[in-house]
Amino acid sequence: MSDNSLVTKLYGLREKFEGISEQISDPGVMSDMKRYVSLNKEYRELEPIVNAGDKYRKMVEDLEAAKDIIQNEKDEELREMAKEEITSLEEKMPIAEEELKLLLIPVDPQDFKNAIVEIRAGSGGDEASIFAGDLFRMYAKFAERKGWKMEINSQSEGSSGGYKEVICKVSGQGVYGVLKYESGVHRVQRVPQTETQGRVHTSAASIAVLPEADEFDVELNISDVRKDTFCSSGPGGQSVNTTYSAIRLTHVPTGIVVQCQDEKSQIKNYEKALDELRTRLYNLEYEKYLNEISAKRKTMVSTGDRSAKIRTYNYPQSRVTDHRINYTMYNLPVFMDGAIQEVIDQLQIAENSERLKASGE
Repeated sequence: MSDNSLVTKLYGLREKFEGISEQISDPGVMSDMKRYVSLNKEYRELEPIVNAGDKYRKMVEDLEAAKDIIQNEKDEELREMAKEEITSLEEKMPIAEEELKLLLIPVDPQDFKNAIVEIRAGSGGDEASIFAGDLFRMYAKFAERKGWKMEINSQSEGSSGGYKEVICKVSGQGVYGVLKYESGVHRVQRVPQTETQGRVHTSAASIAVLPEADEFDVELNISDVRKDTFCSSGPGGQSVNTTYSAIRLTHVPTGIVVQCQDEKSQIKNYEKALDELRTRLYNLEYEKYLNEISAKRKTMVSTGDRSAKIRTYNYPQSRVTDHRINYTMYNLPVFMDGAIQEVIDQLQIAENSERLKASGE
C-alpha cells in the first residue's frame, strides 16, 4: 500500500525544487553570489530526491489506474493486463519506497564537496613510507577511474621511496562523500623490500580526508595570515629548487600552518595553500559534528576518530580486511590498482542501514 504522507511530502519537495529553479534564474539572485551558490547547492541536493519521487508518484498513479480498471472495466483482456500491472507494481513499490525514505534522511551536506587527502607514513620506518606511496597510487588510480582530478599540494619523500607525507586535493562530483570512509589508520603486513630474512613485518600509514571549504564557508581575514616563501624541494627539476616559489601560510589566531610547493608559480602555490588553510579552519568545527556522529554509530563507519585502525592489507594472503564492517576480500593486487569501490559500497550500505535505523527511533 502506498504511503499517502510520503506522496504528500514528495509534492511539497517538487514545489520547493521548482521554486529554487526559478530563483536561480532570477537576475537579482544571480547578482548575490553567496545566495546563488547556496541555492545551487540546495538544487543539486534536491534533484535526485525529486527525480526518484517523480518515479514513485508515477507508480502510485499507475497502481490506482490499474485497480480502477479491475473494478470498472468489463473487457477481460484489459482486466488481465491490469492484474499483471498490479502484481509488477506491488513488487517494485516497496523497494522504491525504501530507497526514497533513505534519500529523504538528511545527508551530510559536506558529501558533495571536493576533498583534501592527507597520507602520512606511520610506524614501520622506510616500509611505512613505501606503503604510504602505495596508498597514494591506489587513490590516484581510483580517482582516474571516477573521472576525478587529483593535484598534489605538498609532499615529503621517503628515503627509500614512497612518502613520509603527501597532501593532495581531489576534485569531482561528490568526492568527499566517497573518500570520507578512508580516514583512519591503514595497516600493511608484508615482507619489506629492505628485509633480508624474508620475515613479514607490520607497518602503518594514516589517512585523513577533509571536505574542502568553499569560499563562503569560512570568513578568512587575510590580515590574520602570515605568508612566507621558500625554495621548493623534491621533484620538479632545477627551476623548482632554485626559486622562492613555495608558500607557507600561518593562521596566527589558531597556529594552523599549511604549505604548497608543487607548482612552479608562486601565485598558484599561494592559491592552493589558501584553499587548504580555509579547509583546515572549516574542519575545526566539522570535527565536532563528526564526533557527534561517531558517538551514535556503533560501526563508526563515518567518524572523526582518525586514529582508529580501519583496514589491513595482508600481502602473503592477498587479503584486504575492513575492520569496521568485518568485510574481507582476496583480490589485493586489483584493490591496490584502484578497484576500491566494492568496499566503499559495503561501507555505504552499512552507514545507510544505521541512518535508516536512527530515523526510525
